[in-house]
Amino acid sequence: MRKINKMVRKWMTDKMELPADVMMDLPRITMIGQLHIYIENHRGVLKFSNQELRLLLEQGQLLIKGNHFVIKTILPEELLLEGIIDQVIYINENAQKKR
Repeated sequence: MRKINKMVRKWMTDKMELPADVMMDLPRITMIGQLHIYIENHRGVLKFSNQELRLLLEQGQLLIKGNHFVIKTILPEELLLEGIIDQVIYINENAQKKR
């Protein structure tokens, strides 16, 4: 059933020219230099420290590494992080399962 739901969402996104991030629960990541990163459509914070933030996504995880991290805003599906951002890594769980 989940696979059919994804196929319908993809078809609607393609045919109706709707934004993929809205229809397919994809994360929207906006980064301003190395100082701010704004993430929408996350599913929760898995780990937070002064040097690392790990977020759960619909399909995988988002890992952000750097220094002096401070969460300025946190809402159920949105987060604003400030600090010195060195790396933003998308971890696709589906690709790891196939290996």
